[in-house]
Parts: sequence; C-alpha cells; structure tokens
Amino acid sequence: MTRHRISAAGLVVLTLGCSGTEKSGAGEDSAAMEADAVMLSAAQIQHGGIRWAPAVSALASGVTAAVALPGQLVPDEDRTVRLGAPAQGRVLAVRVNPGERVSAGRILVTLQSPDAGMAQSDLAKATAAVTSQRAQATYARSARERAERLLTLKAIPRQDFEKAVAEDELARSELSQAEAELDRAQSTARALGAGGQPAGQLAIRAPAAGVVLERLAVPGAVVDAGAPLLVITDPGTLWLSINAPEALAGALRLGTVLRFVVPAFPADTLSARITAVGAGLDATTRTLAARATVANRNGRLKPAMLATVLLPALADGRSAAKVIVLPDSAVQMVGGAPTVFVAMPDDKGGAHMMARRVALGARSENQVVVSGGISAGDLVVVAGAFAVKAELKKASMPKMEM
Repeated sequence: MTRHRISAAGLVVLTLGCSGTEKSGAGEDSAAMEADAVMLSAAQIQHGGIRWAPAVSALASGVTAAVALPGQLVPDEDRTVRLGAPAQGRVLAVRVNPGERVSAGRILVTLQSPDAGMAQSDLAKATAAVTSQRAQATYARSARERAERLLTLKAIPRQDFEKAVAEDELARSELSQAEAELDRAQSTARALGAGGQPAGQLAIRAPAAGVVLERLAVPGAVVDAGAPLLVITDPGTLWLSINAPEALAGALRLGTVLRFVVPAFPADTLSARITAVGAGLDATTRTLAARATVANRNGRLKPAMLATVLLPALADGRSAAKVIVLPDSAVQMVGGAPTVFVAMPDDKGGAHMMARRVALGARSENQVVVSGGISAGDLVVVAGAFAVKAELKKASMPKMEM
C-alpha cells in the first residue's frame, strides 16, 4: 500500500463530518446508474494505462491544520466608484451596460436638470461680466496713463489725475470680482457636468477606468440629487470577506495568507492575504470580521462569488490529523464537479468503475486533500483517470438503434 505524503506547506481541512454514499434503491432508473458507472475490460484498462490503489489515511505530520469557513468575494472599495446624480433631473440616456469596460472621462449618463440650466446661465453671465470688466479695466488703465502724462505737462489739475487713478483701481477691483465669480460658475458647472453640454443637460463621466458593476439608472426616470446611478470597479483586485467564530478569532492576523476555493473553479486553490481585521466581535453573531486582498489580474473571479476559506487553526497540542490524500491526476471534472473513480475489479482483469463526487481540501505540490466522498480502503483510480472519464462519457451516450 502506497503511503501518500503532503509537504509542510500544505493545509489539511478539519471537516465536521461527511455523509456516506447511500446505496441505490431497487427502483432507481438504470440509465441514471449507467451515467455514473462503466464496465472496462482488461484490454481497455491496459490500453488506457489505468491503475488504482487503496485510498489511505495519510498522517499529515508537520502540517498546518485549517478549518473551512464561508466567505464572499466583494469589490475592492478602494478601487470602486459609486456614481450618483449630482442634481435632481430626468435621465435622458444611459450609455453603458453591466460588464462593459470604460475609460476615464467617458460619458456614462446624460440628465436633463433645471440645476444644469441655472449653472449654464450663471456661467454665461459670469463670462460676459468678465469680458465687460476687462474692457473697462483696460480703458481705465489707459485713462490713468494719459492723465499721468498730462499732469507732467501741467495740462490738467492734480484732482483730475487722482480721479483717473481711483477709477483705474476701481476697474481692476471689479475685474477681480468678476473673475472670481467666473471661477465659481465654472466650478459649479464642472461639478454638475453641465460644462460644454446642451442647454439644461449635464453629463456624468467615468472618473477612472474600470468595469461597470451595476447599472441602476433607467432612461426616463426622474431622480433626486444623490440617487445611485452606476457602480464602476477595477476588477484587478478583490476583497475576500470572512466572519470567523469567536473561538477562531486569534487565527485572524494581519499578513496571514489564506487559502480558498470557489464553486466556479472547484479544482483550484486560490490565495489571499489578510489586510484588515475588525476591532471587535459582532455582538449578535459573536464573529470577528476580516478582509483579505485577492489578486485578480486575469479577471476570472467575480464580485459576489461565494468562497470556502481555509482558515489556519490555532495550535492546541493535538496529534496530527489523518486525511485522505490523492494525486492531482486522480481528480477529474465530471458534470462540473470534482470526481474520482472507484474500481471494483473482477476475476477477468477488468473492473467496474464507479464515479464518486468528492469534496476537495487543500493542495500541496501534486497532491490534494479529499475531505468527503470516499473512504479509506476504497480502490481509487490514480493513473489513467482521464481514460475512465472518456469511457464513462462514451457509455452515457444514447445508442443508435438499427
């Protein structure tokens, strides 16, 4: 009997229990049974290079124990923008859809708003006022310079010169006020998104590049100021949110690397690093919240995905756990679920192959912990599992009648 080992870097899942496989009843449909089993001859076994070995409970000495906790992937709030209506108005158009990638500065939503009309009007008035005051200031400056020359020639009394100086100072002061008002009007129009838009309209632009996560705006709807319209996030980084029971609170430490799996990719064990731990327990659930950062550069993980988190357990002096460890090659995906094949050899060199869905735990190098679905002593196919899968698929195909 081969003894399977797992490296010290691996994780072992401490399961609370797993139910055994119930035997099929006599009235069970035979076609359904055929989809989970196939009979292989000695020639097929030899041609496919199929080998099996008893599933053994390997002693996981030196392995960090872990417990499985539910978790959820959520958007990285540091890279997420929630856009709301800057003013009351009616939605004219929504130019993006969920899942669409947008660039910074792109127009996303257009609104018709009285506030936008007022902002545009104020901006036009402020622009005209600056133009007028600038002309008056130029004239007053010229009049002052002319009065100064005439005073030097003693062609005008000093009183006229002083009057020209006062008018120049007043014109410059009024120009400064007009320019300040123009800055305010431009800032207001820019904040509303009304600058450069048709009369009474404002445009909401993407403040940063990302992917549209939620679209809440509906064309034709009247919205209040602050009403949520869109959510844009950078999916390159996600947060893994978990809530650990009080007994495991001590295992949540900043910098700890967690392992987790998601239903969409059950054969892959992913990693995340804890970046935030709650200051206290939730008074109702008696759990401690923590957050881990997940790198998602290829974008295959999605926000709101559920996860099974393998949380390192605290050392308590107990003996090392015994777990079933199989080579990676023994696990195949059948019907979207991780599956192994249990062999029931006959006296002719052939074998009856039964498909068993299994629950996977931690991975280490080329081995994987199986936390449910098989028992120690079951003859599991450890080589040629893909060939068994192909034969199973072939056997489940409907036979053509002649």
